[in-house]
Amino acid sequence: MRAEAESLNEQITASVSLLRRHLDWDAAVRRLEELNARAEDPTLWNDAAEAGRVMRERGRLAGQVEGVQKLERDVADALGLIELAEAEGDEDTIKAALADLEGLAAEAKRLEIESLLSGEADANDAYLEVNAGAGGTEAQDWAEMLLRMYVRWAEKRGYKVSVTERSDGEQAGVKSATIQVSGANAYGWLKTETGVHRLVRISPFDAAARRQTSFASVYVFPVIDDKIEVEINPADLKTDTFRASGAGGQHVNKTESGVRFTHIPTGIVVASTQDRSQHRNRAIAMEMLKARLYELELRKREAISDAVEAGKTDIGWGHQIRSYVLQPYQMVKDLRTSVEKGNPDAVLDGDLDEFMAAALAQRVGATRSEASAAAR
Repeated sequence: MRAEAESLNEQITASVSLLRRHLDWDAAVRRLEELNARAEDPTLWNDAAEAGRVMRERGRLAGQVEGVQKLERDVADALGLIELAEAEGDEDTIKAALADLEGLAAEAKRLEIESLLSGEADANDAYLEVNAGAGGTEAQDWAEMLLRMYVRWAEKRGYKVSVTERSDGEQAGVKSATIQVSGANAYGWLKTETGVHRLVRISPFDAAARRQTSFASVYVFPVIDDKIEVEINPADLKTDTFRASGAGGQHVNKTESGVRFTHIPTGIVVASTQDRSQHRNRAIAMEMLKARLYELELRKREAISDAVEAGKTDIGWGHQIRSYVLQPYQMVKDLRTSVEKGNPDAVLDGDLDEFMAAALAQRVGATRSEASAAAR
C-alpha cells in the first residue's frame, strides 16, 4: 500500500508542477491579490461592465490558485494519515486514505486540464455551428447526431444551451444549426472541436443495409462582450430575410423573421431564427458575425487560420479531425491526437472530455512528459 500511495503522490506532484508552470504561479498569485484589492474598492461598481469583467477574472484565477493550494493540503493530510495508520496497523484507515488519494489524483488531472484554458477568449461563452456535408439525408442525420452530442456534453457540465439557428433536412436531421453554449470556459473547452467529423455505419435509410460514410463540419467561435469592439463596414454586408423552418407555430413559418448576413470580404455567413422578431434576429446575427470575425483574428494570431480554413473548404475526405466508426467495429478516434475510445455510444452521448483535453494539450505545445521534463 505504501508503493500505491507513493505512485499516486508522484502523479499528483507531476500534475501540480504542470499546473504551476501553466499558471506562471508567482504572477498568478500577484494578479489574484490585485483583483481582490480591486473587488474591495466600492468605486469599481460605478462601471458595471468593468466590475463584471474583474469579478469573472477573479473567480477564474481564485479557482485555479486556491484549487492548487487546497489540493496540496489535502494530499499532505492523506499521506500523513497513511503514515499514522501504518504505524498503528489500521488497514481500514489506510484503504480510506488511499481512496482519498485516488480522488485527489483525479482532481489534480482536472485542474491540470483547466489550466490549459488560458487563451484570450477561453473563459467566454461559445457559439457552436454544425453543417451537414454532401450526402443528403445521411449527412443531415449525422449532423443532428453531432448536435445532440454537444448538447449532451454541455448539459453534463451544467452549461446552458440555446438554439440560435436551425435548418431542418427534408426527411431527417439538420442541414445546419447553431447553438449558444453558456458557462465558465465554454469556448476554451469547445474550440478544439472545430473541423470535419466522419461517421461510418450501416445506413438506417438504406433498405439494402449497406455501410455508409457521412461527413459533417463543426465550427466553434466565442461570444464576445461589449468591451471587445469589432468594426463592420455596412457596404461589406449582404442581408437576407427568410421564413424560419421547423417548429415554432404559424407566426414563425408565415413571416420573414429569419435574418442572414453574408460578410463579403471573408465569405462568413451567419443567420438567426431564434426570435419571432426580425429586429431581434438581426441583432443576434450581428453579434454572431462580430464573434466570427473576432475568432478569425484570434486564429490568425495563433498562426493556424490557414489550416482551419482549409479544413472548412471541403466537408469530406482528408479534412476530418475525428472518425466515429459504428460498423464493422466500434471505435472513435481523434486523428490529431490519436486518442481512441471503444464505446461510440458513450461518446455520442457527450463523453468528450478526454478528446478535448488531449487536443488542448497538443494546442499549447506540451504533453505531460514534455512539461515535466521542462520543469526539471
